Amino acid sequence: MTSPTIGAEPEAPPPEPEPLPYHRLARARSRPRWWRMPLTAVLTAVFCLVAVVLFFAGLDLAAFLGVGGGVLDDLDTTMADTENPLGLVLALCVIALLLPCVLLAARICGPRPVGLLSSVEGRLRWRWTLHAAGISAAVYALSVPALLLAGNLAGTAESVPAPSGWTLVAMLAAVLLVVPLQAAAEEYVFRGVAMQTIGSWLRHPVFAVALPIPLFVLGHDYGWVGLTDVAVFAVMAGWLTWRTGGLEAAIAVHVVNNLCAFGLSAFGWKDESPTALVITLLVSAALVFLLDRAGRRRGLARVRPCPRPAAALEPCAR
Repeated sequence: MTSPTIGAEPEAPPPEPEPLPYHRLARARSRPRWWRMPLTAVLTAVFCLVAVVLFFAGLDLAAFLGVGGGVLDDLDTTMADTENPLGLVLALCVIALLLPCVLLAARICGPRPVGLLSSVEGRLRWRWTLHAAGISAAVYALSVPALLLAGNLAGTAESVPAPSGWTLVAMLAAVLLVVPLQAAAEEYVFRGVAMQTIGSWLRHPVFAVALPIPLFVLGHDYGWVGLTDVAVFAVMAGWLTWRTGGLEAAIAVHVVNNLCAFGLSAFGWKDESPTALVITLLVSAALVFLLDRAGRRRGLARVRPCPRPAAALEPCAR
């Protein structure tokens, strides 16, 4: 038996692996691979393409069988008319199809568990989601009157075609039912898969927040004011996702924002002026401050402990 050298210092224990923030959760596996998250993104696109084809094939079959009294005969016209409840529902449903597609792709490729797409705790934190939705609703409840007043005083508000009677009721019901799925689907794609794909390669959160913004902006057909608003929203949603350790706050804000936007449009009001942009920028700043503060006060988990041993070949957070 070899006796220890007298006076030799004991070996220092290996350093503890750094915990993983949300955008680095693709590295939560014991053996992370660079191709898993890009493959998840590719499979999401493939599954969505198949789902959309099947969706429209089903609508064509329904039109052929005479279901709906002929309203499905011209789908292009129907979906282009978002003042029509059916057109709005169909347009939102196409986006909502992304949600099961992205979850299925994640189930196949990663992250594991699939709940790591939702938060660092491996699940969607429903209480925090509802709390964030309440804060968002309160902020938007104050901002909508300000938007209406500013638009009327500046003369920038536009009157758009608005339904009435049962058509209005149907449109509002459609918005309430489908918008949460549509908003969640966009967040799982643009703040979930996109941020974690970039974060699997690049460590700094700025890359994970900023690089998906152009894709998110290109998915919206607005003027420069509207696109600027969308870009600012993407920055806010990405920052909140990283800061709070999950998609819940971004989903909550997205749902409330879209409910307000579609609701105002249903009542015939629209304003894409610089004045409205200033108000929405103030709303975004208020939401960032309030939701971050609420997350800290609730002791929200923002990082996930690295599961790999310190003796692994590469550090977890490298």
